[in-house]
Amino acid sequence: MAYDQHGRKIDYIRISVTDRCNLRCLYCMPEEGVAWKPHDAMLSLEEIREFVRIAASAGFARVRLTGGEPLVRLGIVDLVRDIVATPGIESVAMTTNGILLPTVAVALREAGLERVNISLDTLDPAIFTQITRWGDINDVFAGIDAALAVGFDPVKVNAVVVRSLQQDLLGFARLSIDRPLHVRFIEYMPVGDASGSDGLGWSTADTIPNEELISLISQQAAEAGIGALLPLNADTSPKGWGPARYYHFAGALGTVGFISALSRHFCGECNRLRMTAEGQIRPCLFSDQEYDVRAALRAGDDAAVRSVLAEALAAKPDEHHDRIGTDRLMSQIGG
Repeated sequence: MAYDQHGRKIDYIRISVTDRCNLRCLYCMPEEGVAWKPHDAMLSLEEIREFVRIAASAGFARVRLTGGEPLVRLGIVDLVRDIVATPGIESVAMTTNGILLPTVAVALREAGLERVNISLDTLDPAIFTQITRWGDINDVFAGIDAALAVGFDPVKVNAVVVRSLQQDLLGFARLSIDRPLHVRFIEYMPVGDASGSDGLGWSTADTIPNEELISLISQQAAEAGIGALLPLNADTSPKGWGPARYYHFAGALGTVGFISALSRHFCGECNRLRMTAEGQIRPCLFSDQEYDVRAALRAGDDAAVRSVLAEALAAKPDEHHDRIGTDRLMSQIGG
């Protein structure tokens, strides 16, 4: 098993397979997309497979594939199949915007993908198009339907909550009532340009602390006759790899989770590393420290790869210390 210098068990790695996306969300990347990089600057699928093999031998058992949008990467289904078959890997998941899921959900499930998180920050079609610059919210709901139909478990909907964005918070929470959807509200975290990507202007003032959010949704639900949110314990919460606290409405098929990166630090429970599509390992989302594993992979040096992993583990900070802004945008880091 892998442990960091603070005694935390680190067995989960998030791997960005591309920094490209079929949307241009305002808070994630500029309208023209990220700057194109030479093909050889990005890890090949074979290099990602090799990295997973070595990471698994070093104690990493859970992999989440991210982007950009991972489903735009050619060969993604074969990559999932190979990672699932890697000795030591216990589970493989994916975070996606859901738009391409209707075309590949069956193939991904057959390849062994177990879990999907689908990003959706508004239920308003016009605001969705504004945020994503050209997206159609109906495509995301088709992706959610496809994920449920093929049996991914759990299927989670991730909504970043922003105070200045008009969001139907109760509407999101209601998604968990009639279907086994696990809706998770994520506190807005200023990653990338602290002033807001592309002039969006979101700041730390837009972060709604989870305690305030839970109270607000419970109040709205009570007024709507649904009843307040009820806390769930670990035994009845959806299986997960992260720090969400889960609630539910009485009789609901799904749950409502809250991830409080800023108001209620969960850094003491952190269990992950991140690797960018270029092969840079980041010990912390909020840190710009990166450790190059690409050179070791291309040299075919397993020991050097393990050394880079060990160096990154040793560099994991105790917490993010309320840092605001990072050098890279979210799409370049990996969701």
